[in-house]
Order: sequence, then structure tokens, then C-alpha cells
Amino acid sequence: MAAALAAATALTGHTTAPAQAAACNGYVGLTFDDGPSSNTTALLNALTRNGLRATMFNQGQYSAANPGLVRAQVNAGMWVANHSYTHPHLTQLGPSQIDSEISRTQQAIANAGGGTPVLFRPPYGETNATVKAAAAKYGLTQIIWDVDSQDWNGASTDAIVQAAARLTNGQVILMHDWSANSLAAVPRIAQGLTGRGLCAGKISPATGRAVAP
Repeated sequence: MAAALAAATALTGHTTAPAQAAACNGYVGLTFDDGPSSNTTALLNALTRNGLRATMFNQGQYSAANPGLVRAQVNAGMWVANHSYTHPHLTQLGPSQIDSEISRTQQAIANAGGGTPVLFRPPYGETNATVKAAAAKYGLTQIIWDVDSQDWNGASTDAIVQAAARLTNGQVILMHDWSANSLAAVPRIAQGLTGRGLCAGKISPATGRAVAP
């Protein structure tokens, strides 16, 4: 193995690790909503095994109930973000209720060891000026998505893989923590991104786009 590595180094001038890093011609944001759930551990294992990092838009109520899973998300190299406390239609609520949904989630995630989120995704992608203002009050950047995997709508694993194949540099895809089909799609998503010279990045709070981690 050492000899093979030395030979590869002699031929190329570097080992495989820098070559892999140089293969990132762009970054995409993989996002998983609604966790943590009973599927989280398997999802984290699949992401880690395939060299992927993702942003986990957690619900506050599940973060409070499963602090160990929030810590597991962080330990696996994922970024933990705010997806409201109970997943209501925020645009149908008053300002104080919206504030409560966001602030309680910030607290629940921080208490669970997930750090203080800097990203917020409103449930169903529904937002307005009041929701945006409430998020901004807590230093949160609102993130919707560019590509919807439709996993919430029963999309097949093949369809989810095809959705990920539409991602271009800087774009973000919506998936869900609890989706068995999205879990099954992870290895093929990783393969597809590698084939296109794209890597899984983090979402910039400044621009809302995926950038280098």
C-alpha cells in the first residue's frame, strides 16, 4: 500500500487526498428537514460513509426530545439549523407566536449541544415580511431551496437521485430526515456529485448559497 502510494505520488506529484480536494469545481447544499427522528442515526451513517456533509433543519420539539441525536449530527460534521418548534404554517400566525416558534427552537438546539443556529427554514417554505423579520431578530438567514426532491410527496429513490442531478453550483436541495427513499439515495447522490465535480458544502448565511465548508 505504501509502495503504491509512493508510486502514485511519483507519477502525479501528489497523493490522492489533494486530487480529491481539487475535484471540487463547485458546491451544493444538501438539506434534511424535520429531524431528529428515528431515521437520523442511519442517515448520519450514510452521509458520513459517503463523505457528505449536510445542513439539518431540525424542529425544536424533536431537538428537545432527542438531544443525543442533535449532538450526533454535530459530531458527524453536519450543520444544525432552525426549522421552527412545531412546524406550523407560520404565515397564519401572529408575530408573538412566530417569535416563540423561532426562539424556542434556537434554545432547544443550543441546549441539546447543536450550537446557535444561523440558518432558518420556514415550514413548507411559507414566508412573509413578518416571518423574515422574526428570523432576522435572532440573527437567522432564511433559506428556502432551489430543487425540491419531492421525498415528502412519496418520490422514489430514483426520482430523488434525478432531482439531485439537477443541482448546480451554489444551489440547495430539499430532503427530509425521516425519508427512507432519501436515505437510500445518499450513495448515488454522492456518486453523481463526484461525477460532476461537485462537493457537498455549507450554506452561507451571507448569501444563502452553498460554499466551501
